[in-house]
Amino acid sequence: MAKKYLTDEQIAGFDKYKYSAVDTSPVSIYITHPFWNQLVKLVPLWIAPNVLTLAGFIFLIVAYVLLLIYDPDYLASSRNYPDSEPVPQWVWFACGLCQFLSHNLDGIDGKQARRTQSSSPLGELFDHGIDSWSILFLPVAVFSIFSRDRADYGETIFVMYWVVWNIEVCFIISHWEKYNTGVLFLPWGYDVSQIGMTLVYLITGVYGIECWKGAYFGWFEFRVLFLLCVYAGTFLVTLPQSFYNVYRSYVDKTGKMRSFSESVRPLVSATILFSIATVWAYKSPYGILDNNPRLFFWLLGTSFSNITCRLIVSQMSSTRADLFNILLLPFTAVAAICVTFDIGVYELYLTWALTLLVTAAHLHYCVCVVIQMCDHFNIYCFTITKKPSKKKEKLPTDYNNHTIIADFNSVAALANGL
Repeated sequence: MAKKYLTDEQIAGFDKYKYSAVDTSPVSIYITHPFWNQLVKLVPLWIAPNVLTLAGFIFLIVAYVLLLIYDPDYLASSRNYPDSEPVPQWVWFACGLCQFLSHNLDGIDGKQARRTQSSSPLGELFDHGIDSWSILFLPVAVFSIFSRDRADYGETIFVMYWVVWNIEVCFIISHWEKYNTGVLFLPWGYDVSQIGMTLVYLITGVYGIECWKGAYFGWFEFRVLFLLCVYAGTFLVTLPQSFYNVYRSYVDKTGKMRSFSESVRPLVSATILFSIATVWAYKSPYGILDNNPRLFFWLLGTSFSNITCRLIVSQMSSTRADLFNILLLPFTAVAAICVTFDIGVYELYLTWALTLLVTAAHLHYCVCVVIQMCDHFNIYCFTITKKPSKKKEKLPTDYNNHTIIADFNSVAALANGL
């Protein structure tokens, strides 16, 4: 029997939930949404929206696994490491296709839900919950194009760490914003970054990694452009817009009007995770981030996803957010051991054990929440068909307000009474 993570209060909150989102991005309005409006017409009506959402996530995993196989240490795109074989050109094309399909499947799932009249709070929770994990795979995969070799126009793995955190901060701030305003303001940078990544993969497939290396016009480097886009998107667009929207909701009294301590409550766990992970990454005697970047990123992204999923549940159900995520306990314990004691390669073993634990716990949470939501709303997750009703159907009442019961004796008694 699935564990019931959702409280009765949260379930009751989902019953009252109404989707509210604002998307003012010119790219969304004039390019992606018109395209998706036509694309969704190609999807058969019997396909459930959550199938599209999950398929998009799987395509991201495929791209991630391909690059994990051909570029495990982020050295394949460096010309200074001849022992690391270059990533085959077909892999870049495959990653471009996966990125394109993932972006567009994620874009049409909501439209498919409205088209099939199967919209439900589960659909939004499923979509945004998967997105909270997906954002890890986007930067971690595309970083293979530049490599970690700064001497060959790449960037260090620690720079990549900050890029990952920038993207994750933007994501959780958007949902913190909705937690306080009641409205999801979709970031402008989302569609731009998704389209940009697809193009980068395809260009790399055509021209090879060499097209991103070198200084154009004597000074311009693509790695600098990449970092500028990430940081500018975070600090000049996403964060100022989110903080302003929350501020306006208090001024106009249109938001949840929580106290300051209550309004920032959802950010406590993410701040703790960020702080501990940063100390661990920089102080690790074994050099866990430098020696096993993909393992550390997976651990970080999965822990972050669990924190964010719980925030999304609280935000959608209008309930109080968790102050402390339980998975931070083993995370903190392992980090403290690894930083305090020089245990050599055992730090790697401990990190693997922690990663498996966090991944299993997160998957268990997600699966159980989906099952609980399906049971409550009497629906299936991956089919349009509704579940058979668990409740005994009430038969209509007669004009004297007598309930008609499908029982011969009751019917006879009712007839005598009339």
